[in-house]
Amino acid sequence: MAWISLIVAGLMEVIGVIGVKKVAQKNNFINNAILIGGFVISFHLLSIAMETIPLSTAYAVWTGIGTVGATIIGILFYRESKNPLRLLCIIGIVLSIIGLKWFD
Repeated sequence: MAWISLIVAGLMEVIGVIGVKKVAQKNNFINNAILIGGFVISFHLLSIAMETIPLSTAYAVWTGIGTVGATIIGILFYRESKNPLRLLCIIGIVLSIIGLKWFD
């Protein structure tokens, strides 16, 4: 259950980051709710995950999911670079996350 909480926490961090981008584009109630709601839920689920998963592993996985997710969202919806070396770095982050789980 802790790993599910951690994965959902990472995904909610991506929602929070989307909220940051939306607020930067247009500061209104809905965009602020996305920003705040995404991060509040993310932090709550991260704290639940850290009851079982070691701090270093949980934080690294959480930030990795957030980084990869935000990068993918940027590529798909905000015309950010699809440079092959950038994509290789994303693969490296994903492999590192898998390694942290595997060797936990």
